[in-house]
Amino acid sequence: MLHDLVTANSFDPATTAAPPNRPNARPLRAWALAALAVTLSLVLAAPALARAALGFDDVTARARELATETYKPPISQLSPELRALDYDAYRSIRFRPDHALWRAEKLPFELQFFPTARGFQDAVRINTIEGNVTKRIEPDPEMFDFGSNQLDEKKLHGMGFAGFRAHYAMNRPDYKDEVVVFLGASYFRAVGKHQIYGLSARGLAVDTATAAGEDFPRFSEFWIERPKPSATTLTIYGLLDSRRVTGAYKFVVVPGAETVMTVNSRVFVRDDVPKLGIAPMSTMFEFGANQPGPQDDYRPEVHDSDGLSIQTGEGEWIWRPLVNPKRLLITSFTTTNPRGFGMMQRERLATRFEDPESLFERRPSLWIEPLGSWGKGRVELVQIPTPDETNDNIVAYWVPERAPSRGKPIEYGYRMHWQMPGQTPAGKGWVVQTRRGRGYVRQPDGDLNFVVDFDGPTLRALAPDAKPEAAVELGGNAELRERNLFRNAENGTWRMTVRVKRADAAKPIEIRAAIKLAQNTLTETWSYIVPPESEKP
Repeated sequence: MLHDLVTANSFDPATTAAPPNRPNARPLRAWALAALAVTLSLVLAAPALARAALGFDDVTARARELATETYKPPISQLSPELRALDYDAYRSIRFRPDHALWRAEKLPFELQFFPTARGFQDAVRINTIEGNVTKRIEPDPEMFDFGSNQLDEKKLHGMGFAGFRAHYAMNRPDYKDEVVVFLGASYFRAVGKHQIYGLSARGLAVDTATAAGEDFPRFSEFWIERPKPSATTLTIYGLLDSRRVTGAYKFVVVPGAETVMTVNSRVFVRDDVPKLGIAPMSTMFEFGANQPGPQDDYRPEVHDSDGLSIQTGEGEWIWRPLVNPKRLLITSFTTTNPRGFGMMQRERLATRFEDPESLFERRPSLWIEPLGSWGKGRVELVQIPTPDETNDNIVAYWVPERAPSRGKPIEYGYRMHWQMPGQTPAGKGWVVQTRRGRGYVRQPDGDLNFVVDFDGPTLRALAPDAKPEAAVELGGNAELRERNLFRNAENGTWRMTVRVKRADAAKPIEIRAAIKLAQNTLTETWSYIVPPESEKP
């Protein structure tokens, strides 16, 4: 398998969308990326129509036809009152629970809606599928409590739906929890039992982290199947549209201890798309054990995810700890028919975060399980500098080897596992934590020291006299100065220490390591990138 380090110092993050603003411990964070170059608009809701119920093939037909037409950006007709709302004012608007769709019928799922306003001006059409009839849901100011906002409801013309959320009794039978939210462009988030919102997913990534700038598709219309009284799943269809692509999506949501979403997508291109990102996800990493934060921040770690996990088509498990680089950092892992990849939050101790408001230890991991053959391609990881935790600065997705062509749909199916603590290799040990820095031992100037802890049943089953070794590989820009491996008698984990010296400070270092016993690899591969010294985190 080839591991590619892509340097992109000529890339200006301002030409592509910045990550979404994510104020601390706020239930409604602005997921749309901060520098999002999408024209904000509003589509007036059309009168309700009764028409034959549709399915995935019908949404596909709409997407195919739309791809043959010239892209028409939506036109904003939002009233000045709604357009003037700032973020906090928008947050104070609440949906009235007694207006939730299907609440009166006491169905297992309920829908609530978000209004369009300054931060989310693009309206989406939302429909339900009930039997053989499709019905449009009409926005109404009566659905919302506008809180402290002094708004004249008679002047709220042009208000539509910015998105929706589904509720289901997941943690206790007498209360319906918020399970999944679709809000902003093609962004959505979900949670499992006892989880709180963290990282985001989206329908598609188009030319992410390229000099030409990113195109942000948006879901312009949704259809949600009315659940049966005994339903434990919710089916959602979405129509994707943008300047470069269109697409049809089907989501089947199964809430539980880990909420599972089965996704089927068919994408059509209107124009050339050099880089298409499948199953993209965005998360936040400001600092952690491998990259200490500012001295005046009382919290030891601040992140929604701490690493990218990959199971390649060849069967290798890889763990790439996340960093907050000084400049844009893009790396990739080439493989054929990947078995899975995802952003993990492996740190689950509250004492490692010391933030009972944000509760980072309860943020979900997200594992992508490909369905069918995905062919050749790469898992790409984009890490963007962020000064604080309000931005989702980490993005990962699958890039097919071949660029899509016009007229032929690109079809991908996958399952999304919103889980806690996160996917770990079966039959192998895994990385518990990565730490970087010096101990009490004086080291030569310029040496880099790493401490990596591994755990798992395979390691704990080793005989007391077993002598596994740390297998360490370096790229061509570093010298291995020292390596050690020993069992931690205090907690039963295995600790690897690695000390390296960089040859050229202007070039990055890639380090790969795993624990082996004879010819057997006992753990996943720890894969770490050290940026050039001028970009050192």
